[in-house]
Order: sequence, then structure tokens, then C-alpha cells
Amino acid sequence: MSTATSYKPSADEIKRLREDTGAGMMDCRAALVTATGDYDSAKKNLLDQGKAKVSKKADRAANEGLVGSYIHVGGKIGVLVEINCETDFVARNESFRELVRDVAMHIAAMPVKYVSRDQVPEEELVTLRAEFEKAAVGKPANVIEKIVEGKLNKWYEENVLLDQPFVKNDDQTIAELVAGKVGVLGEKIEVRRFAKFALGGP
Repeated sequence: MSTATSYKPSADEIKRLREDTGAGMMDCRAALVTATGDYDSAKKNLLDQGKAKVSKKADRAANEGLVGSYIHVGGKIGVLVEINCETDFVARNESFRELVRDVAMHIAAMPVKYVSRDQVPEEELVTLRAEFEKAAVGKPANVIEKIVEGKLNKWYEENVLLDQPFVKNDDQTIAELVAGKVGVLGEKIEVRRFAKFALGGP
């Protein structure tokens, strides 16, 4: 029977986990060894570690970073995105630059309205809740509340950047992609703002 100390992950497993989480190779190997080859557990543990690091760094100032751009094939859609980190050293890191490129590309491909849930205006949430409640009229109050929350979460997935499944890996949200980079680079990283332009648009 395989144990945590005897399990040896393959190079392909490590590569796949690295691509899915953005974590370093040694971290991916250690996660697979700890999970005795259970890929899903290893992935969850790495993402949880990233989220824990995000939480610990939440109060730090992120005043460095990059403004990245992405022009869609054909030149009909363009995106500018600002992603912040703590130091110029990390801003120059290729892994951080890759994150900026990936997020800009994702925004070009998806209908993104807000970076995070806290940017959604309260009046818009009130309107959405009223619409969802109306669609569930006649059901018990506790059922209506669950339906409204479910529809609201679905709306967040469709309109809020950090909640959206990453276009290059829909098993991972943009928030998880960022958290994975925090785990690798060891600094607070946050998507600050973006602008999207479509040819002929307003």
C-alpha cells in the first residue's frame, strides 16, 4: 500500500498540477506526495494554501504591478487591465506577467462587468433580487431565498471577474488563479481595474 512518504508523482502529474494551480514545481510535487497521488486533493490543498496566503496578506499595500493589454485576433476587441503587487521585483517576474496577460485575455473573451462582488452597486443587487423573487413567487419563503441566492451566485459567475471560471481552465476561477500566484510569489496580488473596448461600441 502506497504511503505519503513512498509515493512518487510523475513529471506529467506535476506539470498538470502546476498548469492548473500556478504553483511552483516543488510545491506541486509536495502536494501530490502528501495526497498520495490523489490529484483533486492535491489541487484543493494548493488552492487552499494560496487562499490562506491571500488572507494573511490582505492588509498589506499593493502599490506596484503592471498595466497589461490584450488585443483580440482581428483587432476588434481590446483590453487594458491593472493588476497590483507589493514590489517591483515581483512585477518584473515572468509568472506575474503571465497572470496579467491571462487575465486581460480572459476579459476580452468574457462579458465582465465588475472586478469583484463588492463593486456591484447596491441598487443593482436590489433590482436583481426583486427580479429573482418575482420569478419564484408562490413558493415558501425559505425556498425563495435559496432560489434567489442560487440565481445571484450564477449572475456573479457570469458578470464578476473574480467569480468567473478561467477561460483557459474552467475548473479554476479567476480568484483561484490569482490565489495560486500569491502562493507562488509570496506577495499580495489584486486585480484593481480594467477597461474593455469593442470596435463600434459606446
